[in-house]
Amino acid sequence: MLIAFVLLYLILFVGIGLWAATRVHRTRDYVVAGRSLPLYVVTATVFATWFGSETVLGISARFVKEGLGGIIEDPFGSSMCLVLVGLFFAAKLYRMNLLTIGDFYRNRYNRSVEVVSSLAIIASYLGWVSAQIVALGLVFSLLGDGGMTPAQGIVLGASIVLLYTFFGGMFSVAWTDFFQMMLIVCGLMYLTWLIAGEAGGFAAVVAHAQQAGKFEFWPAPEAKDILAFVAAWVTMMFGSIPQQDVFQRVTSARNERIAVTGTLAGAGLYFVFAFAPLFLAYSASIIDPAMVSRLIENDPQHILPTLVMTRAPLVAQIVFFGALLAAIMSTASGTLLAPSVTFTENILKGLLRRSLSDRQFLWTLRGVVAVFTVLVTAFALDSDSSIYEMVGNAYKVTLVAAFVPLVAGLYWRRATTQGAFVSAFAGLSVWLSLEIFGIGGIWPPQLAGLLAAIAGMAAGSLLPQRIGRRDLPEPHLRHHLHPAGQHVPPT
Repeated sequence: MLIAFVLLYLILFVGIGLWAATRVHRTRDYVVAGRSLPLYVVTATVFATWFGSETVLGISARFVKEGLGGIIEDPFGSSMCLVLVGLFFAAKLYRMNLLTIGDFYRNRYNRSVEVVSSLAIIASYLGWVSAQIVALGLVFSLLGDGGMTPAQGIVLGASIVLLYTFFGGMFSVAWTDFFQMMLIVCGLMYLTWLIAGEAGGFAAVVAHAQQAGKFEFWPAPEAKDILAFVAAWVTMMFGSIPQQDVFQRVTSARNERIAVTGTLAGAGLYFVFAFAPLFLAYSASIIDPAMVSRLIENDPQHILPTLVMTRAPLVAQIVFFGALLAAIMSTASGTLLAPSVTFTENILKGLLRRSLSDRQFLWTLRGVVAVFTVLVTAFALDSDSSIYEMVGNAYKVTLVAAFVPLVAGLYWRRATTQGAFVSAFAGLSVWLSLEIFGIGGIWPPQLAGLLAAIAGMAAGSLLPQRIGRRDLPEPHLRHHLHPAGQHVPPT
């Protein structure tokens, strides 16, 4: 019965995705939904894209082991990221009417900075999308009760997400996100009420967690712990700002006000409901402590689904796995589309010797989506990292290579192409050196890389200029950004 309901759910949402695909007639429809989404859909797609496998399985498992101090990156850093985007980036980026975040680096700096930043953005998605595919494999394996291996589940899950993302792009992603958000919210509210009753009440679970020290948030007053705390926070808070999926949700809105309001509303919803899986997973410590002690060291990601499978009635199991699949699929579809669009627009398009018609470009985009799905599926099959680690590590590269040029390009008039190039080079060099050789001492590699990127931007912009904008493409091929920041139509 559970499997039957899950199959019905999958068929329903693939159908919604394919229905939404009928609205795709041109590239702009596929990438930014024709800039037509209303407030409730923008809010839903911001929420649903962030509310993925790491929220339900990764964060909850980490909280059971380490408490609030172990989940600084997500949900605290990720929620603050969306707040910052809504307050300081959404309006400015929406006015530019760009197709991708990579277009900003090209228009503000030059083609070289566009390529470097876009490659960093694309690389960051490998771990994030793979985490969603791994989670789908885990869910299908659990539902199959041994009849399907996690590897087979990974391939099946990737195929399902690819099906509607391939045809519908951002329209399919947005409208499936809307319905999936409603399922996630309603499902988690019901499960929280049910599991709280099993554990002795909401207050009893909170009191138990407090006595166990799970609410200790701030680091110990030692330099190493403070630096690690700051590094974990800024990795998600800043590193996930220069991301194509966030940019797409901003620019898919019907107008600038909706872009800002929808992003902030999605951030608030995400932060509130991200704590529901924490509550559910920790309740297992009271309901079935033997199961938790068995899974906590080797496979804590199984704690929450195992609790539901063994202790909850069938209706609750259907609700849980429906909400879980909704969370994973909504994130997976958005994060499959984003790097594919960035690669096609900002890397591949510049390598082609001839211009493409809009229809040719649209089908090229779809082809890249299929290829990227194969790559992340292979990466997921080969990875042995936890879901939380895969997502957290994904944003280090954009933190050191793309964040500083984005902020400086928007808010510092003296930022130059040379400064952006030096910033990305310094940030990547310092980060990779510390990661590979481990010579940073107490300094987390990504935090040292961020400081190097800031110094590189300042030095590169203020020193005599030797790198200019001479490698910009022909004017008739690109949108332009006036030095003062106003969008100017193509000539």
